[in-house]
Amino acid sequence: MRALPAAICLLAAIAVAGCGGSGEVARDGARGRADSPLRALGGTAAAGFARALGPHDFRFPYDHGAHPAYRNEWWYVTGNVIDARGRRYGFQLTLFRIGLAPGHAHRASAWATHQVWMGHLALTDVSRQRFQAHQRFARGGRIGLAGARRNPVEIWLEDWRLARADDGSWRLRASTDGLSLDLALTPHGQPVLQGDRGLSRKSTAPGNASYYYSLPRLSAQGRITLAGRAHTVSGRAWLDREWSTSALGAGQRGWDWFALQLDDGTDVMLYRLRREDGATSPFSAGTVVRPDGRVRHLGADDFTIDVLDRWTSPRGATYPARWRLRVPGIDGTLTVTPVLPDQELDLAVRYWEGAVDIRGARHDGVGYVELTGYADTPGTD
Repeated sequence: MRALPAAICLLAAIAVAGCGGSGEVARDGARGRADSPLRALGGTAAAGFARALGPHDFRFPYDHGAHPAYRNEWWYVTGNVIDARGRRYGFQLTLFRIGLAPGHAHRASAWATHQVWMGHLALTDVSRQRFQAHQRFARGGRIGLAGARRNPVEIWLEDWRLARADDGSWRLRASTDGLSLDLALTPHGQPVLQGDRGLSRKSTAPGNASYYYSLPRLSAQGRITLAGRAHTVSGRAWLDREWSTSALGAGQRGWDWFALQLDDGTDVMLYRLRREDGATSPFSAGTVVRPDGRVRHLGADDFTIDVLDRWTSPRGATYPARWRLRVPGIDGTLTVTPVLPDQELDLAVRYWEGAVDIRGARHDGVGYVELTGYADTPGTD
């Protein structure tokens, strides 16, 4: 379960309404904010779009590409890397596709499109205790500002790009003022289908679901350039893919999502769907992927997430800030701690997404956590 920031169809349409068709803002210059970060994922489907009603017959590399029959889709890469001097960086690149209307635009103009794209680029500089986040919008269409192709697989928003080579490796490239990422990503293992053969249900209502798979462990190598200075880095990354038309059910407020890479080669994905009253939805779920590729699927009753600390944003809202996890197949508990308290993306919508450390009796590791829905309801958990 990953964030599609909300009322996103309206926001994206406004953002690309100008003739330039694209725009970028940093965290300290956010555009007008959506009133609810989950509205676009509500259970009422937009007419004419396909819905996730049953398990999907996944085909790779075909399904790495776009699925424009569905309203919402994203390619989500996070990771932790270290440079030659031992300095650590967390990074995030997300490319969102949003369908404003079903079908294809039939006007003759190269600017005509039913697809709008949004990108989020963020970096955590752990040694300097600094975080930065940037955002772009662009229209799709034959003008070529943003889009996706299947052969070879490539997804782009201007010069923010994620491309897959024939050997199965990926390349991530993204640049903005004072920041550039150029990373080669090599998967270890096959795509992991989340939920019921890739169908991730969020409620009992038919279609309140997404198609969801992950590449939970990729080797990352390349360069991060900050203020004109290049740093050669290596480490681990995680790629999530999800598409849907409507997902969340009535009364669901947001989610806490964990992508954890343990040092013994085990990968853990958990998401806790939160209800309006703060209770955990029974549709919360997860997976444990063992080093030999065996996958164990988890239901809401199979794991526990205890909040040990909280952080209050200077922009308002209180988020969980440290956790104790109990996960089947993992000896003892895992303590998950952000490397930096303020890793809040204050863009067109606000949510927290950042690098974390993992400590346990037998397992250490690194990972990423995403928290949505807290900026709407300060002080809730």
